[in-house]
Amino acid sequence: MADDDTAGPCPGDLFNPDCPTRLVLDRIADKWTVMLLVLLSRGPWRFGALRRATGISQKVLAQALRRLERDGLVSRRVFATMPVTVEYAITPLGTDLARALETLRHWAEAHIGEVLAAQRRYDSAEEAALPAQNGAISATERNSASGAVAARASGRA
Repeated sequence: MADDDTAGPCPGDLFNPDCPTRLVLDRIADKWTVMLLVLLSRGPWRFGALRRATGISQKVLAQALRRLERDGLVSRRVFATMPVTVEYAITPLGTDLARALETLRHWAEAHIGEVLAAQRRYDSAEEAALPAQNGAISATERNSASGAVAARASGRA
């Protein structure tokens, strides 16, 4: 690929705002992608079984599976039964990604306690930084009050 600007985005240049790699990372960052690929890496699944195993709504599951199929990570097989049976399987490309996601899943499961503890410490520090209850209003009350003043000023209230 040429170095001039007319050549288009360079695939694989994550820091280029026009790089299509960002689309792949967006897909990978989706929690449903992680769950579905990890499950499908264990073998083919029917739609209903995936829904029960993940707790994903029917609509969101269908959308996620369509995106994964479009990206070449999942294949869909329809069986002519009554009612129609649909089975999803991971593709070789999806299997490669699932291996990396397994590492991420193991990290998340191993460190969830530390993350939750850090969140509690952060939340406690944030609460302590709010004005003491000596008549001063809280940040939530202040935001509500300023929103009401803005609404009145714009004529919406």
